[in-house]
Order: sequence, then structure tokens, then C-alpha cells
Amino acid sequence: MARVLFGISGALLLLGCMPAFCQSDDLAVGRLLVASRDLGDPNFAKTVILLVHYTEGQGAVGLVVNKRTDVPISRVFHDLKEASGRKDPVYIGGPVELNSVLALLKAPAKPEGADKVFGDVYLISNKDLLTKTLGSSAEATVFHTYIGYAGWGAGQLEHEVELGAWHVMPADAGTVFHADPDSVWPRLIHRTEAQIAWIPRIPRLPGIALATYTPPLPSPARR
Repeated sequence: MARVLFGISGALLLLGCMPAFCQSDDLAVGRLLVASRDLGDPNFAKTVILLVHYTEGQGAVGLVVNKRTDVPISRVFHDLKEASGRKDPVYIGGPVELNSVLALLKAPAKPEGADKVFGDVYLISNKDLLTKTLGSSAEATVFHTYIGYAGWGAGQLEHEVELGAWHVMPADAGTVFHADPDSVWPRLIHRTEAQIAWIPRIPRLPGIALATYTPPLPSPARR
């Protein structure tokens, strides 16, 4: 299945990058990307993204964890009896392939067919496992579904991090499955800005147009 993934475009007011705070070396599956205040792209402004696929030199795939919708799972999966009656909302995982679905599940053991992201949090990317999980009545505190996802080509994300568009930090389940996703970005950006408050700003630079990339990620479950 072909995928078209894209990164950030548009003008950014960038933070100067000094060696101690150039975080591209910290990029890995299970890291959070916290958008800079100056990241103006409407697809990514004030977002927190969990990296679910990352290979240095090949690219990255992530899920926006703080864009909750008002649409219940039962409406998205109206053709699945396992989803009947589920009122927990779906999330917008990113601007790519909004007709596909991925999910995150916090579980004591790795479900067969899932991919470990960090700790006891796993990525569900096939329809059979998604259907099975819906049927298990997993609660919203440990199970989120995402429409679409975000992605970067080889070297794109590293470049954006070095320019100061993203702050990188380890993920935790409390953040990923937070009951108030609107509070996640303000809390994390406050924390990161406190750590780098002394770094001087540099002038606004021209917009960055990034290329496309097809990652080696399992095919997301189709609706």
C-alpha cells in the first residue's frame, strides 16, 4: 500500500541549537516530540507526537497523542459489532492517510501481532488485532485509536529537531493516555522551555519544504 508522508512546511521562528540541546541523537521509538511554540504549521502546532517507528537514515512515523475528537469509536467502526456501544473518542494521529487506523494499547503482556513502543505500551497496526482489542472492552485509560499518522523522510526529523522545531523526551503512559489531552502540550512545553530558557533566539528563517517518504511500517488497519 503506497503512503505519502510529509513533515513540516511554512515559516518557523527557530531556537538556536547549541551542542548540549541538539537532541537529534535522542530520537528513537518511544520518544515524544513536543512542538516548539514557534512551530506554526496547523497540522503540528501545539502537538505532542509519540514516535512509533524510527530508523536513522530512513525516516520516522509518529502519532499525535493530544488531538482528541468528539467522534466515538462506535461511529468510526459502525460495521464492527465489537465496537458497538463504545463511546470513547478517536484521536487524529496525523495528517497522513486519514482513512487508516492505528491504535495504542497499554497491556501487561505483548499482544500477538503488536509492536512494542515503550514499556508496556504497544502499537496495533492490523485490523484483526484491532477488532480483537475492541472486543476485549479495553478501557480508554489504556486504549486509544488514531485516524491517520505523521511521518518524515530520511534526515527530515533530525534536521527539524536540530533547528529547534521539536523538543525530544522519553514517553510515559500517563502522558500518552492522559484524560485531559488538551493539557499535555502546555505542561510539556513549560518543562522544556524552563530547561533551555537561556538559549538565545535567531532570526526568522525561510520556510522549509520537506520531501516525501514511504516507511517500512506494517499496513494500518483500514476502516
